[in-house]
Amino acid sequence: MNIKLGKKIIGDSHPTFIVFEAGATHSGLKNAKALIHIAHEAKADAIKFQYSGDLNKTITDKNLKFEYEILLNKKTGKSKKVKESLFNILKRRFLEKSEWLELKKYCDKLGLAFFVTAGNLNAVDFLVKLKLSTIKIASCDINYFQLLKYAAKTKKIIQIDSGLATLDEVRTAYELIKKNGNKNIIIHHCPEGYPAKIDRVNLKFITTLKKNFKCPIAFSDHSPGYEVDIAALSLGANVIEKTITTDRLTCSPEHIMSLEKDDAVEFVKTIRKFEIMMGSSEKKIDKALKIKRLNIRRSVYLLEDVKKGQIFKNSKFEFKIPGYGISPDKYDLYKNKKFKFNLKKKHNLKLTDLK
Repeated sequence: MNIKLGKKIIGDSHPTFIVFEAGATHSGLKNAKALIHIAHEAKADAIKFQYSGDLNKTITDKNLKFEYEILLNKKTGKSKKVKESLFNILKRRFLEKSEWLELKKYCDKLGLAFFVTAGNLNAVDFLVKLKLSTIKIASCDINYFQLLKYAAKTKKIIQIDSGLATLDEVRTAYELIKKNGNKNIIIHHCPEGYPAKIDRVNLKFITTLKKNFKCPIAFSDHSPGYEVDIAALSLGANVIEKTITTDRLTCSPEHIMSLEKDDAVEFVKTIRKFEIMMGSSEKKIDKALKIKRLNIRRSVYLLEDVKKGQIFKNSKFEFKIPGYGISPDKYDLYKNKKFKFNLKKKHNLKLTDLK
């Protein structure tokens, strides 16, 4: 099943829809705009943020600690783990409603789709007011049925992060959204960890999702670099989501595995180049390739002069390059035919030479 988002189609046989994640790596309006500019310059299709609203209503324990990894040296890859209150982390990312509207208008001006993850029911209402085309549900909320139902009824495209969910839990969420009148669904395979460990990426789950659900399948990458994204595309991912940052050395979650501007530009170029290399499931041989093919294939060349009326199979010949004459696979079809003319040694035998 394909899904139309704006002027673009998401699904098999269509270009990969590239989303840059900025929800975890921005630090306010100015920085968020800088990340939007990076996404635009890199020629991504969309940028994604996260919205929960009032932090005092979202976080019950302001002292709750969150451990994450930060990068200390870009050249050596040296890193360390730090702990910080979840409340402070989210406070850095907090935006007023007027600022959200400003970001949406900025994306519209640049022709960049604006994606946002809804953290609660009020967030869904706000995103509807922003006139977004899609609402994303975080993996931690895949069993928050009230949120799934509420979002489904907006008729917006619903994106589900699978995260640590089982296949059955993903199926339950998928069916719940459909039962509430919404068939426009995108399911994300998103590996555990920030960054994800190699043995937890589990890319083959993409093929499992494609077999089990009639909707576009996305890959939300939590790994440094982008080799894994190319692999995800080869397994059929229709959407790639990748985190970006203005500086990987920023002391905050997810910057360690994010792409800076130059890498973001190269990331999109690489994906588009890979799409061309992927080609089609059908192998088409055009006129130019057919001629090129004949240049390296074999056909019949006479090893002696032959007389008119002589039977082809009784002559002496060899299959040589190039293949402009009767090819080896056609020999049995024409071996009992007779020569129309007297022909000289080394002649490249054509079908028109036989009767």
